[in-house]
Amino acid sequence: MKTILVTVVLGCTIAAVGQAAAAAQQAPAQGQSSSSQAPVIKDPAEYNAYVGAVQQTNPQAKISGLEAFLTQYPNSVMKNQALEILMATYQQIGNTQKTIDTATKLVNADPNSVTAMALLAYIDRLKAQGGDPNATQDLADADKYGTMGLAKLPDYKCAGKPEAECQKQKDQMAQIFNAAVGISALQKKDYPGAIQHLKSVADATPTDFSVVYPLALAYLSQTPPDYLNGIWYASRASAIAPPQAKAQIEKYAQSQYRKYHGGDDGWTDVLAKAQAGTTPPADIATLIKPAPTPAEQAHNMVGQTAPEKMDFATWEFILSNGSQADQDTVWNAVKGKSVQMQGTVISTTPTQFMIAGSSDDIDAKKADITLNFDEKVPARLIPKDGATLDFQGTPDSYTPNPFMMTMTKGLLLKAASPAPAKKTVHHKPASGN
Repeated sequence: MKTILVTVVLGCTIAAVGQAAAAAQQAPAQGQSSSSQAPVIKDPAEYNAYVGAVQQTNPQAKISGLEAFLTQYPNSVMKNQALEILMATYQQIGNTQKTIDTATKLVNADPNSVTAMALLAYIDRLKAQGGDPNATQDLADADKYGTMGLAKLPDYKCAGKPEAECQKQKDQMAQIFNAAVGISALQKKDYPGAIQHLKSVADATPTDFSVVYPLALAYLSQTPPDYLNGIWYASRASAIAPPQAKAQIEKYAQSQYRKYHGGDDGWTDVLAKAQAGTTPPADIATLIKPAPTPAEQAHNMVGQTAPEKMDFATWEFILSNGSQADQDTVWNAVKGKSVQMQGTVISTTPTQFMIAGSSDDIDAKKADITLNFDEKVPARLIPKDGATLDFQGTPDSYTPNPFMMTMTKGLLLKAASPAPAKKTVHHKPASGN
């Protein structure tokens, strides 16, 4: 789930980009100048070629006229306007490659052409996320045009549009630029940068899987992970994911929740709220709670089970992780009282056996019990290292970290046997994160 190259067909268009060329279709009168200092075509033949092209109502006829005009008059004062109209017309008929080619020419001719930058940033990003063979270059281009667009956008003027409509168009292009830069930052593992650019877009377009899911990855991939926001946006992404990806995304979101929370309890509520909502709620920290700390788990264990009824692994967990009060509760209950156990022999001397009593320490071949005998154990009764041993001892002292319990008055309950196929021992309780 670490890849952003989600193979999803996203049939989106950029309405704002196409609209930006509309104002340019009104050619200035030959030999006249507007109050905004619009370009003026002085050559009658050039003027007629331009006007004849832009006034075509048939898209193919308009394209043919504009291509011919740009070929015949490559240095025309109306070159930028002609390219912008041509770009929008290619976009109108769905010719993606010609749209890209024309937009690239326009940016090269006019470094202030924000609409062309938006179109290029948008198309290049979706190509990269859609698994294009040249995805690396696509994403680099999207990042380039997104960065250029964000720098130029504050000075962009919407020709002939009301202020509110112009601001809406600028907001749409800002989302395009931020998405392109944010996805590129995620690919570079610049997670703070990805979050900075993607969050506003994800919140403004909460049904756009191509942005919401990468934002979740950015939150969860940073060090340390931002589990609250990451789980929320991953859950949100599962609600809007394409059908073929929905189950996989939901499984990923749930695994992150389990890692943070320590279990699946409460998950269905989180998922339901994420599917119904858009942005993280104000009480998200209450909705998505972290797993109890080891000390909190130890305290809960002491409250739920009497020390005398706990297994050795639980004693070890509490005596290693619990508060001093909880350690005292357990230790005062077991110290000086004989216990019978089974463990794995790590090493031996005639008067002292080193034994692993919890399953975790058995697997690690690490002793957690020092069993002392009052008298030497006969050589014939001394078990081999790795053997399973039933024994009796009296807890006398312990050290919490690394854990070691010393027992006295050691007794062998029966002859040691080779390591069994199945160990009858207990695991230490999970310690959350």
